[in-house]
Amino acid sequence: MSTKTTLPWSEDHAHATVDTLRVIVREGPASGTTCTAERETLSVGSAHGNDLVVEDPTVSRFHVELRHTSHGVGVRDTGSTNGVFVGAIRIGDGVVPFGTQLRLGRTTIEILEGEPREIAVHVGDSLGELHGRSPAMRRLMSQIERAARTEASVLIVGESGTGKELIARSLHDLGPRAEKPFVVVDCGALAPNLVASELFGHERGSFTGADRQHVGAFERASGGTLFLDEIGELPPELQPMLLGALERRRFRRVGGTKDIEVDVRVVAATHRDLRAEVNDGRFRLDLYYRLAVVPLRVPALRERLEDLELLVDRFLRELGSDASVDTLFPESFRASLRAHPWPGNVRELKNVVEATVAMGEPLVDLIDTSGIDRGSRPPVDVDGIPMAPLYPLAYKDARAALVHEFERRYIQHWLEQTQGNVAHAAREAKMDRSHLFHLLRRHDLRDER
Repeated sequence: MSTKTTLPWSEDHAHATVDTLRVIVREGPASGTTCTAERETLSVGSAHGNDLVVEDPTVSRFHVELRHTSHGVGVRDTGSTNGVFVGAIRIGDGVVPFGTQLRLGRTTIEILEGEPREIAVHVGDSLGELHGRSPAMRRLMSQIERAARTEASVLIVGESGTGKELIARSLHDLGPRAEKPFVVVDCGALAPNLVASELFGHERGSFTGADRQHVGAFERASGGTLFLDEIGELPPELQPMLLGALERRRFRRVGGTKDIEVDVRVVAATHRDLRAEVNDGRFRLDLYYRLAVVPLRVPALRERLEDLELLVDRFLRELGSDASVDTLFPESFRASLRAHPWPGNVRELKNVVEATVAMGEPLVDLIDTSGIDRGSRPPVDVDGIPMAPLYPLAYKDARAALVHEFERRYIQHWLEQTQGNVAHAAREAKMDRSHLFHLLRRHDLRDER
């Protein structure tokens, strides 16, 4: 994030400036079109909701995200079909200089610097259960405050352990529905055949084991807020049902014949990039629009390391410890904390603090950084599966880490076996080729087509 503060951070000032981008379409159906972003990121695609909408059938719905950085322009392919190219080089995730021309299908765009823009930031270093003095967190807390005053649906996007449920709770507590129910449904923790029942309820006898009527989350949340955690895990066959309930504000219980009307505000969260899921056909575009009226991106802990000591101190107070950060966490250990990539984010940090308080001394093994690239999952040996590096993580995060590493090694194996021939690799792995392309992008593996 290339945020620059125009004034010193204090209780009296709540504005900052960000560097922005300007994009000019040089070739393609929209040639001559110019777009200047209102913030440091700019998205390009053929679907409405992008900053620059290009009506080109060779451009994916959500094709590329650009970000102003101190090193140039960050370029991330958001799961496009035809890729992002600089000349003959395909870019999945990288940095290019200003003035670079990118080819997206039959469209070519040039990226330039835009005018700095002023943005609002939160006054203070906490909001509800959220804490941070970094520009990224103060900006996020300001966005939460403004979004809370509306009835708009909010989509919270961030890695596991970044505090997405705390943000959803703040949106509820700071809004007009604060005195009404706040109901949580974790779409990733339910068996696919139980999601519909949990969301909408069921009537007695509607399926085997339904020995009594069940009131679903929509009814329980009526008048308040329904938080749909890990919405990216919602089975495709249930997405039309959810969309219908959101648009019509009524639904039927599983096995029911009577329409039930509800008034709920929906907040959803995911660790996935739903734009890439839309491109791959795994998530409905209309449902994405309905959920992401206000999108909020939560920074990973490694993106706001200036908040580490504040968070450690906060966790110490919550645990009832009267030890100071300096006493319990010597500078050498704090240096290790700053060097750690934090795959489990704030949740992992809290676990480290709890273990340190319990043992009365820092446990260096919990944050061993050997073999971990910045932003990667904890190292695992899929053959031997040593679990020690995963123990500080919650079950869901540890499982995700193992799956992540398995996918990466599995795909690498078949690419090596087929000399990089993706079509051949897909046949050998008995995998749909489009899904293999999706995994190649997810793990930033070179596409050798």
